[in-house]
Amino acid sequence: MRDELGASLGSRMSTALSIRERHGQDESWHAPAPPDAVVFPQTTEEIAQIVRGCARHRVPIVPFGVGTSLEGHVAALHGGVCIDLSRMNRVLEVNAEDMDARVQAGVTRKQLNAALKDTGLFFSVDPGADATLGGMAATRASGTTSVRYGTMRENVLGLTVVLADGRIVRTGNRARKSSTGYDLTRLFVGSEGTLGVITEVAVRLHGVSPAMSAAVCAFPTLKAAVDTVIETIQSAIPVARIELLDEVQVRGVNKYSKMDHAEAPTVFFEFHGTEAGVAEQAEMVGELARGHGAADFRWATRPEERNRLWQARHDAYYGGLSLRAGARGYVTDVCVPISHLAECVLATKRDIERSGLIAPIVGHVGDGNFHLVILVDPNDADEVARAASLNEQVVRRALAHGGTCSGEHGVGYGKMAFMSEEHGEALTLMHTIKFALDPHNLMNPGKIIAGSAPSAATAS
Repeated sequence: MRDELGASLGSRMSTALSIRERHGQDESWHAPAPPDAVVFPQTTEEIAQIVRGCARHRVPIVPFGVGTSLEGHVAALHGGVCIDLSRMNRVLEVNAEDMDARVQAGVTRKQLNAALKDTGLFFSVDPGADATLGGMAATRASGTTSVRYGTMRENVLGLTVVLADGRIVRTGNRARKSSTGYDLTRLFVGSEGTLGVITEVAVRLHGVSPAMSAAVCAFPTLKAAVDTVIETIQSAIPVARIELLDEVQVRGVNKYSKMDHAEAPTVFFEFHGTEAGVAEQAEMVGELARGHGAADFRWATRPEERNRLWQARHDAYYGGLSLRAGARGYVTDVCVPISHLAECVLATKRDIERSGLIAPIVGHVGDGNFHLVILVDPNDADEVARAASLNEQVVRRALAHGGTCSGEHGVGYGKMAFMSEEHGEALTLMHTIKFALDPHNLMNPGKIIAGSAPSAATAS
């Protein structure tokens, strides 16, 4: 197989250990697993050729964007070939009148928004990391703006996918709605490379608002902060971003990003709309916040101030790590119905205190999603065990309240243990779909769906 890849791709195939190790690890604490080879295709047709060769030799395939995932998605648990899509990074078309665009899967969100700079449009999904759109589609990513603009599920219009046998399929179209056939686009959004390799993504764009303002508001208690968030959402105030940080996370943000926020439970807000609309939204939220004992808003109105504020929020993971030198972040996330958010966040805070661990809380709480960054010494088995127990407590509570074990990080192999409890018999249907499309279990094996290992690979 390596000889075939070398003959067709030349220097765009590597078996160097450093490159393989880089492609077997994401940003998570999960153990890495390098592939046997890494390839750098430039077209969908090249990927189809690579996949057909892998299918003949029963070689596993692991798609790779930029490696910012958090549940072990890119670990080559059974070896095989990693398909790095970074060289497929062209913006193929922008249809400003229809507010959509089509890109190769290796285009990053920042790259797309730079290409849209003079159009008055932007791509809304912002997971923090400068992830590729192919990876974001594969993990059904969301982020700080999802409370208003939706997740990748709502913003992907269509895909080009190479299936496990090398066939190329195109799903969806540019029409705003269709009632024809199965919704194959949604089938592949969130499939994490287990059903095929996403090579192109068509996305919905949004108009840039004429007025934007951001604010930070500290609260006397975590409950007061969460209750304000819940009332804001239930009042149908169209906030663009609404993010919660507990006092531990604020301390980390201050330390890492050189900020000076009060070390108290804090909510970051952003408002989009007309000048009058933004002012009205801010006043309504301010009234709710004051009703829960909050201090006045601390405003960031200039673009550079807003960017600095949200960059600090995006760097919250590194801010958390800065609280303990040498620690690794055991990152987890859950999402619950908004009516159960306060109960789950406050119970999680008590769990953290009982565990004796440092675990900042941060979240896109406008849609019920919150995260823990549990700081552990990976060489301390007791700490790792306590972190795993804390993670399990948080997840099982979310499931008991009608939530999910992962609001946006995905399953990978890190959350597989909770899939049966969350989905029940529906997991059997997912298994049926997986093995109907990938009968030899070659597409990112060992992720989402538990099953037999791929057939033995032929490495020659």
